[in-house]
Amino acid sequence: MAELKQEKTFWEKLVQIDRRFIYLIIALAMTLPFFFQMGLPIPATKEVKDIYDLIETFKPNDVVILSADFDPSVSPELLPMFDAMFRHCLKAGVKVIAMSLYIQGPGLIEPVINQAAKDYNKVNGIDYAFLGWQYGYNLVVINMMENLKQTFPVDYYGERTEDLPILGNVNNYADYDLITSMNGSSTYMTWLLYAHEPYNVPMACGVTAVSAADVYPYIQSGQFIGMLGGLKGAAEYETLISEKRMATMGMEAQNWAHIFIILFIIIGNIGFFIIGRKK
Repeated sequence: MAELKQEKTFWEKLVQIDRRFIYLIIALAMTLPFFFQMGLPIPATKEVKDIYDLIETFKPNDVVILSADFDPSVSPELLPMFDAMFRHCLKAGVKVIAMSLYIQGPGLIEPVINQAAKDYNKVNGIDYAFLGWQYGYNLVVINMMENLKQTFPVDYYGERTEDLPILGNVNNYADYDLITSMNGSSTYMTWLLYAHEPYNVPMACGVTAVSAADVYPYIQSGQFIGMLGGLKGAAEYETLISEKRMATMGMEAQNWAHIFIILFIIIGNIGFFIIGRKK
């Protein structure tokens, strides 16, 4: 006579749940925060706040160079950084110059620049300059330390840089008050070697989360004023400028996904030990 099949307990059913159900919950946890903000706090770290505090001390004639040295593969982390810092510079009323050492960079940041300019009612060439890209990496940095307008004869839109009012008194390294490179590799070293070390231009950087640990020695040595590390760093900067945008939404999605993953791990382990003890 065949034995009757023993009915599964609650925990046995729970630990054997269809994994597609788990994927669905994670997908919802990552999607819903983009539509419904849950307001999890994102306190700013010292490395991020130091950059913010420095720009807050700048006067209208001070110059901030934001270099978007990245390609589409890392733009989800780095583009929000550029957006937050560019908006802060417009809000602070300083001269901000946008550029890139990567050929893909200008196309990535142009929509962000245009939207920020529209939101703050700013004009290209008067309130900010968008120089675009020039070939050469190291040579570009070396040359712009000596003569910015010769290095970039025209801006991204083909306008002569000599004719841009915002660049009227901006010529070389002596006029740069802060350079920030956002990059997904070690491109910040190009700026460090050819801008900061020979000319002592103040520097900061934005990097992907996985690269953040490599930058701390340069912060501790005083070569970098601060750093934005990954999407979290961008979200921290958004908190400081009181504008919750791309990074904040992305961090909320990550936070809730991590919360549910941790819950599933805890539930799975509890079920595993209860079932094992019963056997």
